[in-house]
Amino acid sequence: MKRVGLDGYMMLLILTVLLATFLPARGDFAAVLSHVTFWAVALLFFLYGSKLSTATIISGFANWKLQLSVLSCTFAVFPLLALVMKPLAGLWLSGTIGIGFLFIGCMPSTVQSSIAFTSMSNGNVAGAVCAASVSNLVGVVLSPLLFALLMPPGVGYDIEASAIWKIMQQIMLPFVVGQLCRPLLAEFLNRHKLPITIVDRGSILLIVYSAFSAGVVNGIWQVISAQAFAILVGLCIVFLVLAMAITIGTAKAGRMNRADLLALFYCGSTKSLATGLPMAGILFAGQDISLIILPLMLFHLIQLVGCAIIAQRSAAYTPTG
Repeated sequence: MKRVGLDGYMMLLILTVLLATFLPARGDFAAVLSHVTFWAVALLFFLYGSKLSTATIISGFANWKLQLSVLSCTFAVFPLLALVMKPLAGLWLSGTIGIGFLFIGCMPSTVQSSIAFTSMSNGNVAGAVCAASVSNLVGVVLSPLLFALLMPPGVGYDIEASAIWKIMQQIMLPFVVGQLCRPLLAEFLNRHKLPITIVDRGSILLIVYSAFSAGVVNGIWQVISAQAFAILVGLCIVFLVLAMAITIGTAKAGRMNRADLLALFYCGSTKSLATGLPMAGILFAGQDISLIILPLMLFHLIQLVGCAIIAQRSAAYTPTG
């Protein structure tokens, strides 16, 4: 089963989706889960900050080719692909779902999962941390603006200034604190990989359960037929494959090394559900957003499955020569 990516972690991922489908988090439990997920992600970045040397972090920021490539794939290539996917989806699905594809194209990169997969694949973790963090910081402002440009007239949107501070609280602040604590923790974390592995994978599972629970509570599975759902899954796979192919082509055209290629691959071809769902609540306040966020939810699950399989195989790869 491991040969096709179905290891223990992948089985847990599938079970997490099933759990969210049949036993979604609701009410007070959902609120508590949201807080737990927030702190799990913060802990992840604290551990990365504690483990990574300052020199490695500086080199990650200095790698302008990687940073610009991630931003270009996330906020230029993806929106262009979304413009192609929207009318394609309109051939078989409702226009609302087509808007959902535009929404995918405008979202920033994932943070915790792209970094976790980069780490699992032995890629450039420092570069991934920088690229994913910058993508989300830029995305707080740029994503709604891009969406407004791509959407037909008449769709309102708004930006919460507090979102920038929330991202700083969850990502950069724990990372900086981890750097300050590095003299105390670095040696322990270098000897013991288990804590970071648990937080890496556990944070992904928490986010998947929380996000899919929200969708189930909103009645997503009751408003789309089985045939339409199958077509939607197929279109999301096509969307992801095209994005992945472009990121690989970009890395090879830029003559990136393997570590940078992996960082670009995971950061440049993935989209954030954790950022997308709250942003959808702002952009479509007072409207039924289930069909709009369904493509993003499916895309996110498919990218997790695809990236997990690729990361497992990349981790076992040993360059020759």
